[in-house]
Amino acid sequence: MRTKISVVGAGNVGATVAQLIAYKELGDVVMVDIIDGLPQGKALDLLEAGPVEGYDSQVTGANNYEATADSHIVVITAGIARKPGMSRSDLITTNANIVRAVTEQVVKYSPAAHLIVVSNPLDAMVHLAKHVSGFPKNRVVGQAGVLDSTRFRTFIAQELDVSVEDTQAFVLGGHGDTMVPLPRYSTVAGIPITHLLPQETIDRLVQRTRDGGGEIVNFLKSGSAFYAPGAAVVQMVEAIVKDKKRVLPCTAYLEGEYGLRDIYFGVPVKLGTGGVEQIIEIELTAEERAALQASAKEVEDTIKQLNL
Repeated sequence: MRTKISVVGAGNVGATVAQLIAYKELGDVVMVDIIDGLPQGKALDLLEAGPVEGYDSQVTGANNYEATADSHIVVITAGIARKPGMSRSDLITTNANIVRAVTEQVVKYSPAAHLIVVSNPLDAMVHLAKHVSGFPKNRVVGQAGVLDSTRFRTFIAQELDVSVEDTQAFVLGGHGDTMVPLPRYSTVAGIPITHLLPQETIDRLVQRTRDGGGEIVNFLKSGSAFYAPGAAVVQMVEAIVKDKKRVLPCTAYLEGEYGLRDIYFGVPVKLGTGGVEQIIEIELTAEERAALQASAKEVEDTIKQLNL
């Protein structure tokens, strides 16, 4: 039996996720959305691209959750997107109601699924999904660090005029303005960027990474990023489906790691068929640890607004 992957939300992020999953033949895809005809139309369009691109993944669309039954992985992208001037935390009330309702349906029809949450404010929404689902912590994870890291990697590669393939970056913390890019652990062909770039340039790239989502929102005016977030999700999906044991920065549930407890937070994890199989703790300087604590405080304040 083929792997079944459901994507809740057929907007730009959801459609991009579905497209890349199909292109990579990671499994059959079910797209779900409340808008009648939207998931059906996009799914059929994707299905018809199969003969050109050479994939046999089945893609279907539905307005109900019965179609998602027995999914191996469910990606939750549903929710409203940011507009210029809005922070991710401004979305909390509306998106919390959406994520709660979606999670209840996922549990009903796919009680053994892995959940990958993309909806903002990300850290709080993953926390909510775990609370509502009752799933073990390893099966509920958030996509944020892969996206933030790929933005940092892009900016580093552009600055140094090198291939993104040789560029690695680590971004920890909450998915927001207090995220913590770590230049000491960011490298080009294994060489730390602290050896390749002056501090003022690194500081500029760090700030641009923090502002990465907002920069795109300001360009688009009426939407937010979707190509890079979609690609980041699919990297996580592939790690689980293929049991790749990828070490990726993800939003995971902490129970004492990094001195934090009962919080979903961006840290490096080993991602495989068991979901979050290991949380990897790295050595931090006093300054880096202080930045991480400040980010955690912001995440904790957002989670409190959920009144769980």
